Amino acid sequence: MKVIANNKKATYDYNISLKINSGLVLTGSEVKSLRVNSPSIKEAYVEEKKGELWLCNCNIKKYHSSSDKVNNPIRQRKLLISKKELNKLLGSIKREGFSIIPLSMYFNDKGLVKLNIGLGRGKKKYDKRQSQKLKDWNKNKQRLLKNN
Repeated sequence: MKVIANNKKATYDYNISLKINSGLVLTGSEVKSLRVNSPSIKEAYVEEKKGELWLCNCNIKKYHSSSDKVNNPIRQRKLLISKKELNKLLGSIKREGFSIIPLSMYFNDKGLVKLNIGLGRGKKKYDKRQSQKLKDWNKNKQRLLKNN
């Protein structure tokens, strides 16, 4: 598994309760571009349209040797996910106020591009401060244990 892009800000902004791997519908030049360039999924989000999930605002640069005349680097890309997982995600985002956040993009062992998405609820400002304090304390605790 070769990680292409990570969304580090996602775990800071959201409480992730469920992680699911899904496939992506990409063109050949986009896959080649992913092997050379790194995409940006920091501003990316997942939305539901007509019972399907779409990855929006994910920036994949144009492959330098492609013959594609029209290239939209932030076009919407369809997510490939099983029906059971899709129904679970759609029920959660409609009923319980959850959001679907892209966490990481990677190549699997077969060379296919996969997207790790998480079902999460947004954190409040005080939750973010508390998680930062806990992270700092764990770091200091490791330093103290290492020095003693």
